[in-house]
Amino acid sequence: MAASELYSKYARVWLPDAAEVWKSAELIKDYNPGDLTLTLQLDDGTEVEHKIDPKTNNLPPLRNPNILVGENDLTALSYLHEPAVLHNLKVRFVDSKLIYTYCGIVLVAINPYESLPIYEADIINAYSGQNMGDMDPHIFAVAEEAYKQMARDERNQSIIVSGESGAGKTVSAKYAMRYFATVSSSSGEANVEERVLASSPIMEALGNAKTTRNDNSSRFGKYIEIGFDKKHCIIGANMRTYLLEKSRVVFQAHEERNYHIFYQLCASSHLSEFKAFKLGCADDFHCANQGQSPVIDGVDDAKEMCNTRRAFSLLGINESDQMAIYQILAAILHLSNVEVKEQSADRSSISPDNVHLMVFCELMGVPCEEMAHWLCHRKLQTTTETYVKPVSKMSAVNGRDALAKHIYARLFSLIVDCINSALKSVAKQHSFIGVLDIYGFETFDVNSFEQFCINYANEKLQQQFNQHVFKLEQEEYMKEEIPWTLIDFYDNQPCINLIEAKLGILDLLDEECKMPKGSDDTWAQKLYNTLLKQNAHFDKPRLSNRAFIIHHFADKVEYQCEGFLEKNKDTVNEEQINVLKNSKFDLLLKLFENDEKTPSSTNKRTGVTGRSGQAQRDTKKTVGLQFRQSLHLLMNTLNATTPHYVRCIKPNDDKASFTLDPVRAVQQLRACGILETIRISAAGFPSRWTYQEFFSRYRVLMKQKDVLSDRKQTCKNLLEKLIKDQDKYQFGKNKIFFRAGQVAYLEKLRSDKLRMACVRIQKTIRCWLARKKYLRMKESAITIQRHVRGHQARCYVKFLRRTRAAVVIQKNVRMWVARRRYQQQRSAAIAIQCFLRAYMAKKQYYQMMFEQKAVVIQKWVRGWLTRQHYRRTLAAIILLQSCVRRMRAKKALKNLKVEARSVEHFKKLNVGMENKIMQLQHKINEQQKENRALSERLNVLEKTHSVEREKQSREIKNLHSSEQEARAKAETVPSLLERLSFLQHELEDTRRERDELEEQTKVYTEQTQQVIEELNTKNSLLNSEKDELNKQILEQAQQLTDIKTNVENAKQMEKDLTEERSRYQSLLSEHLRLEELHSDLKEEKNLSISSSKAGHKRTDSSYSSNSSEFSQSLGSTEGEDGSIQAEDETQSTVDLPVLLKLQRRVKELEQDKQSLWEQLDKREEAQQEKAKEVEEQRSVGRTELDLETLKRQELESENRKLKQDLDELRKSLTNESSELVPPAPGSMPYNILLDQLSSSNEELEMRKEEVLLLRSHMVRQEALKHKDSALGEGVKLDLEIPSFQDVDRSTDIHTLNEDGELWLAYEGLKETNRVLECQMQEQERFHNERFQKLLKEVNKLKNEKEQQQKLLAQSLLLPEDARIEASLNHEITRLTNENLELMEHQDKQDKTLRKLKKQLKFYVKKVEDYEAIAQQKNNASGMNAPVRAVNITRKEKEYQGMLEYRESDVNRLLKNVVVDLKPRGVAVSFIPGLPAYIIFMCLRYADRVNDDQRVSALLNSTISSIKRVIKKRGNDFEVVSLWLANTCRIMHCLKQYSGDKDIMLNNTAKQNEHCLTNFELSEYQQVFGDLAIQIYRQLIKCIEDVLQPLIVASMLEHENIQGVLGSKPTGLRKRSIFAEEGAITVDVLLQRLSHFHATMRQHGMDPDLIQQVVRQQFYIICAVTLNNLLLRKDMCSWSKGLQIRYNVWQLVEWLTERELTDCGAKETLEPLVQAAQLLQINKKTDGDAQAICSMCTALTTAQIVKVLTLYTPVIEFEERVSTTFITTIKNILKNRVESSTLMMDTKKIFSITLLFTPSSVALETIQIPASLNLGFLTRI
Repeated sequence: MAASELYSKYARVWLPDAAEVWKSAELIKDYNPGDLTLTLQLDDGTEVEHKIDPKTNNLPPLRNPNILVGENDLTALSYLHEPAVLHNLKVRFVDSKLIYTYCGIVLVAINPYESLPIYEADIINAYSGQNMGDMDPHIFAVAEEAYKQMARDERNQSIIVSGESGAGKTVSAKYAMRYFATVSSSSGEANVEERVLASSPIMEALGNAKTTRNDNSSRFGKYIEIGFDKKHCIIGANMRTYLLEKSRVVFQAHEERNYHIFYQLCASSHLSEFKAFKLGCADDFHCANQGQSPVIDGVDDAKEMCNTRRAFSLLGINESDQMAIYQILAAILHLSNVEVKEQSADRSSISPDNVHLMVFCELMGVPCEEMAHWLCHRKLQTTTETYVKPVSKMSAVNGRDALAKHIYARLFSLIVDCINSALKSVAKQHSFIGVLDIYGFETFDVNSFEQFCINYANEKLQQQFNQHVFKLEQEEYMKEEIPWTLIDFYDNQPCINLIEAKLGILDLLDEECKMPKGSDDTWAQKLYNTLLKQNAHFDKPRLSNRAFIIHHFADKVEYQCEGFLEKNKDTVNEEQINVLKNSKFDLLLKLFENDEKTPSSTNKRTGVTGRSGQAQRDTKKTVGLQFRQSLHLLMNTLNATTPHYVRCIKPNDDKASFTLDPVRAVQQLRACGILETIRISAAGFPSRWTYQEFFSRYRVLMKQKDVLSDRKQTCKNLLEKLIKDQDKYQFGKNKIFFRAGQVAYLEKLRSDKLRMACVRIQKTIRCWLARKKYLRMKESAITIQRHVRGHQARCYVKFLRRTRAAVVIQKNVRMWVARRRYQQQRSAAIAIQCFLRAYMAKKQYYQMMFEQKAVVIQKWVRGWLTRQHYRRTLAAIILLQSCVRRMRAKKALKNLKVEARSVEHFKKLNVGMENKIMQLQHKINEQQKENRALSERLNVLEKTHSVEREKQSREIKNLHSSEQEARAKAETVPSLLERLSFLQHELEDTRRERDELEEQTKVYTEQTQQVIEELNTKNSLLNSEKDELNKQILEQAQQLTDIKTNVENAKQMEKDLTEERSRYQSLLSEHLRLEELHSDLKEEKNLSISSSKAGHKRTDSSYSSNSSEFSQSLGSTEGEDGSIQAEDETQSTVDLPVLLKLQRRVKELEQDKQSLWEQLDKREEAQQEKAKEVEEQRSVGRTELDLETLKRQELESENRKLKQDLDELRKSLTNESSELVPPAPGSMPYNILLDQLSSSNEELEMRKEEVLLLRSHMVRQEALKHKDSALGEGVKLDLEIPSFQDVDRSTDIHTLNEDGELWLAYEGLKETNRVLECQMQEQERFHNERFQKLLKEVNKLKNEKEQQQKLLAQSLLLPEDARIEASLNHEITRLTNENLELMEHQDKQDKTLRKLKKQLKFYVKKVEDYEAIAQQKNNASGMNAPVRAVNITRKEKEYQGMLEYRESDVNRLLKNVVVDLKPRGVAVSFIPGLPAYIIFMCLRYADRVNDDQRVSALLNSTISSIKRVIKKRGNDFEVVSLWLANTCRIMHCLKQYSGDKDIMLNNTAKQNEHCLTNFELSEYQQVFGDLAIQIYRQLIKCIEDVLQPLIVASMLEHENIQGVLGSKPTGLRKRSIFAEEGAITVDVLLQRLSHFHATMRQHGMDPDLIQQVVRQQFYIICAVTLNNLLLRKDMCSWSKGLQIRYNVWQLVEWLTERELTDCGAKETLEPLVQAAQLLQINKKTDGDAQAICSMCTALTTAQIVKVLTLYTPVIEFEERVSTTFITTIKNILKNRVESSTLMMDTKKIFSITLLFTPSSVALETIQIPASLNLGFLTRI
């Protein structure tokens, strides 16, 4: 691609900036080759001109597409350069709050300066076993990769953690070690992991200090080798330290501290064991108060001291050694306070009574005078003499400080040796993982010897890093078989040679240290003379002769030569050391043991020369030499391992949380080699895609015909079309390699394609919407026209009718007017002579009035005409303005349409364009409507004006006519006077009538008042009744509140019981785990003893119950072949007070709960008003039930007799040992026997059907008996019979039971379930009716109240008479309504009473019929008894439901029934729970013979055998499921047949006969319950092991619909990809769940227990899925939320199909559902934030914020969640009370409740299959 294509208009680039390093800008116009400037616009709108160098023609770097920003791996970016790296890190750190990012093989960790919940044990479990590309970047991912490669490749690993002070190196190394200690358990040695982790607080206390950059800065480097055995378990560790900062012991800068251990000692000085040290506050000591910052915020030094002491103890360092260490540290504190006095310029002294010196000498055990002397003097040796010379005060102080530093350094080394010896393992180390925590590249204003060594080490590490990165790149290209050229990368070997080669800096430094008069100045001159012109990496400052500059890989650093020689020599006064060596303090002598060995060996070498001291000084290694040798050893170790790199970045110098300073970040990125890695990657092919990933992502760019079956060829064809330059990509064996920028170009093509598709979809949808709107408008217009035309036609007809009527009226009116005029003229002519004069006067008067009125009319008409003219002019102006504006609007619209067609404008206005267009269209329509309305108004006004003119002309004519009429009327005045007198007479008559009516009204009012008084009395009675009813309602409401409070108390008690039960079960599981560990150790011990002894072997595996209150051993033994052998039982007392207390507490809580339920039941019983009728119905039901019970027992006895006859016949026919020969087939006896057999079978079938029908009918009657009782709600008739059918087997009934009895029983069970369901529905309907009734009463009272208020308000406005009448009418209406309601209620009660009487008569008649039938049957059986004499002998052979066995057969029995039993065969062939029934039937025999030893032996051996099977085959789900079901069945049988009266009520009569008679085994019920809990937890563990690998792959990773939302680029660390044919889908997960469910049902597990197992399964699915979602940024997208919701829907459908929706499993998925909804909901406005907070109730605040932070757009049309929106969410949820943990606890197991489930199987009917080989048992 040409530059003109990339640098086109709207392309975004990066510009250099002094403050922000890089600033984003956008091109305003296209770039053409040859242009010298680029016109750009910054994000703030500022336009700038960027000049281009014509020589280099370097254009500014391009920005990556927004979809690639925020990637987990920096190598996934299309454009790889410094601004892209910085911006990606900023987006992840500041916006997304993610501190880890991959950069190829490097993990970049930015210090957040805030504690984050991402290091808990559940996070470790989530990362364990995962590939690095599958999870978000994390230090745990790097540790897991190292651990995995060590186990897979059998090669040692190293994790190199580097960075400057305050970047978080120590914390990262600590978390890596914690990960190894967590995921790998120790083998052989106990607490190895704890001891490895315990070294951290010790090393932090002795080697860490507060600096200006970090509160816990490591002032030394360390390399920890964690050793593993062949099983990859930690067996030990070894630590190497580098370059401890000894100068900090005596000097600290401002706002810095000394090492933490000194402040911890001072903070603990009040303890009794530290009183002898005479310590005090840290401010009292010179070496601890120089920084003037003795306290660190949030750190308690006394508490940290306790942690340090605890760590010492954990490492095996006893208390006396610890106190010796603290004693030396206290002595160093006192030594720093020793004051040196100046006597002269070259002489000093120390007062012998100096308090601190005396304490120092006392603690060290040395004479005070000698130490004071040699602190102020030194010894000089010559060839012949020895001189003692005093020293100056400055030299004495330096010698004192040197002694303190030397003692501390020796103590530090000794403690490191002690830690290594404590962590050293006896076992052989197979492999190791090294963790290197070393200082990063440092540069300060003043750089000295320490910074020189640190940067030298970083040069070596950077060289190793570059070589490793280059090696990996080369291996990748060779593996994919693509051509590659040598990549030029920075090699810092010349810089390393400058430092460590011959005549290098270190060599010259060591040489100068050997010179007698060597100094820093002479060494500097040697450096200038030797290296200045020979090495390009060495330079000299312009203004200094005592400094030098080295050009390191990161930056050039200027070092000050002052102090180099002194620090390199590390000298100390030997006489001071000799004084300390004469001490009697053992630990102090141990510090200088190495010094004792060196002089002796030196003396042997020097011989007779006598210069032992000089030889010793010559042979002593300098600090630089030691550091160089240790560094070479470290590099050899690292080169022999596989390295993993962690680069820690310090974001700012202010320690502000989640704030990134770009300048500081870029400095560190350059210094730690991140940008060099990017440069190496960018030089080759940084972007790499597998063919499947490329096809999935860019499938949208292909046509259907271009898709071939060969994915590789398809991708090749596509790339050849899209990218013409073939040098921009290469095809490997499995991947496609792209140059930098090509992925961005492909993403641009993909987004353009998708954008065009969106435009096309929008065009089609808008066309469809417009057409639909047009058709709707057209249809509406036609309808309106039809109705308008009809209306006009009707109006025209009406007009014609009115016109015709008007003609008729005019004709008659004109006739009447003419006649009237004639009469008037006639009367006028008669009276004209009388009124002539008056007429003349009136004529004059009328003429004057006429003139005056004419003037008024003219005035108003002229005003009206003027106003009309003004209005017409105004309307014309408005119309003209409207036309002009419309013309301008059309022009503007035309311009907008032209502008809208451009792509640029569409890009700017694409958001909300449709809404704007709709608004504009709406405005145009409104303006058109207004224009039409104005034109219509104008026309109407013109018409009205013309009408008004005509009207005025008519009025003028009317005035003339009225004048004439007035003249005529004046003549009619006498006639009017006569009429007036007539009307006065009529008025007087009307007054008389009114008086009479008033009298009648008074009488009526008095009568009405009497009626009102009577009604008021009735009303008062009704009100009193109403008050009584209200009181009853209030009492009932109070009772309801009491019941609610009792229910709430019961719920709280139940909650406490559940918590207590969960704690008890966790304690029980822990106890059982420890017991198993104890037994394993015991077995190993016995095996070792037996292996050492030849001859008799014996294994003692006595078992002790863990929660029983009786003292009796549960013993059993196991031989070599695994069979159970008999052993003498030994009595042992089981003392488990904790478990017994828990048992008692559980029992007390259950009793309290039972008492509360009893109180609740009593209250409910007291509220029932119809108890007598219910009792009558109940007695009738009992009578009927008893009759049917007798009939059933009789039929069962006959059935058993028939079975015995059948068995005897079969035995007689097949008995080969009989003396008589059986009849031959076809003979007469044989046929007779066959006939008898067939008749017996028919009778047996008939009897069985009768028995089953009676059973089902009895169940119905039992259900009806409890239907209306108060206990009906609490009674739970658990009558389910486990299904014996399997989906994989035939459903033929005869394969299950040849008699078909199970099918009929199942039908009866279904009938029973229907009856119970009807009861529940009836009860619910009753409660609903009662609620509706109360609601109606309340509404009625409200309406009455409102009506009364309205009436009162209205009556106040009325006069008194009307008020009385209105109140009277209201009271009459109200009382009438109340009387009608009472009458209706009475009718209903009468109907109910008649109905109940009819039912009572019916039941009485039915009972009489049953009694008559029973009496007839008894008579018939009495008459038929002599005839069927054969049935009499069969009563003696009825089975009693027990099995006889010998004591010696117990082990044999349990071997066949428990140990060797195959679960699959049991599920297919036997009835569920058969092993449990067999064991219980044997137990019944032991109870019958009253042998307590036999009972105890049988139960103890059973428990031991079950535990042995679970321990041996605990990973087999079918085995665990089988024995969970059978253990629960044994526990239920012990309770069902215990003889408890409450339980016996639900048993059959025969089952009550089978109850245990001699022993009370309730304690064993608890033992079996505990065993069931243990097996349940093992079952959950099996399920978790099976589901764990399937959950993430099926719920998150697999996509059912492959569309345009393909995967994004992933960088160097690819995600795990499953083949399409081997993909794990949700169907695979559902198949596994179905298998679990079917297996549990086959084994006859209790339904309630199955529901609890399913609930636990779904919780595991939810927890694992949600945890992985929270740790995977690539999974947090809109499309993934849709996929998760679809998968959850499939799980819910699975529950619905198996009728498990009420088991609570669906509720456990709620967090996952809400997380998926959170991914899909809008996340912009405050309303969206409120909706999210109200929706996500099952998610914690941390989880909500984490999902919003990780939300990543997959396509460009999506938007990221803004930080302001996340802040709004936090503010809304800040008051929510919840857990602060981020992850769900995947190891959580819900506490289980083992509900009692009685068995309906009759023990006497159980047949023992021959396949069990239990012939030694005898049925009794």
